[in-house]
Amino acid sequence: MSSSFDMPVPADAEERRGKPPVVVYPNGTLPPADMDMLQAARQTMTKTAETIVAPREGGSFRVPKGHFFRIVSVEGSQVGDLNLWNAADLSERFFSGKTRALHATHVGVGDRLWSTLPYLRSMATITHDTLGWYGWDADGAGVHDVIGTRCDPYTNRLLKGDDYHHCCHSNLSRALAKEMDISVQEAEFHVHDVLNVFMCTGFTRDTHQYFMKASPVRPGDFIEFFAEIDLLGALSACPGGDCGSEHSSDTVPCYPLLVEIWRPEPESLVGRIFPERNAYPRTHGL
Repeated sequence: MSSSFDMPVPADAEERRGKPPVVVYPNGTLPPADMDMLQAARQTMTKTAETIVAPREGGSFRVPKGHFFRIVSVEGSQVGDLNLWNAADLSERFFSGKTRALHATHVGVGDRLWSTLPYLRSMATITHDTLGWYGWDADGAGVHDVIGTRCDPYTNRLLKGDDYHHCCHSNLSRALAKEMDISVQEAEFHVHDVLNVFMCTGFTRDTHQYFMKASPVRPGDFIEFFAEIDLLGALSACPGGDCGSEHSSDTVPCYPLLVEIWRPEPESLVGRIFPERNAYPRTHGL
């Protein structure tokens, strides 16, 4: 890419570009998730509740600590935008940026969803994913990203010049407002960057722009999580459907999503240590 503001290339440009990459947070330094215990607990589960999230709408759900929850495709290829909060304290919520830094741009089995500072603890662990086979495709895309921020009416107005009221940001705000019996305006400030469930995304190789393509999800596919704390969740069935053409749309096919809550036998989790708030002493003045 060139422009009238191009700078001259220094003589040591290739040397500077040739420095080796260093992974910021090597995965081996994270405390490991006890996947053996979680996989054993999965074998004892009983479904206790479910919520249907209508197309182009949002819905809320609660998951007690030590339970599992699933997001399930039930009728057609559909992506969802997920928010999570500490059920007792909305100030502790999912931190997509730190989750991305600690794991990768896209998450899968064994990865965890981390909460905001100063809490910084695992909120949920991914325990099963029927799309785990997808990996990385020829375009460099993967499934379940923590890159995108969620479609919202403000960006829609900025780029298209019109108003659209079923963006995922709006759906999540309304779902939280209804759940907490607060105004949508108050709820909006608690809505945050999402886990894009089932969404297939990447960055273009030439311009490095965020792109989406049709999700590989099909009816019966699901992603499953283990709740490490008491959770309040909100899910938007994205108005982009499978996000293979556009989002914030009333014309593309959209389908409902199902959230299921599953309770394992308590004996299967005996001895499990659940995460506490981050131990960094804030009294040190940050």
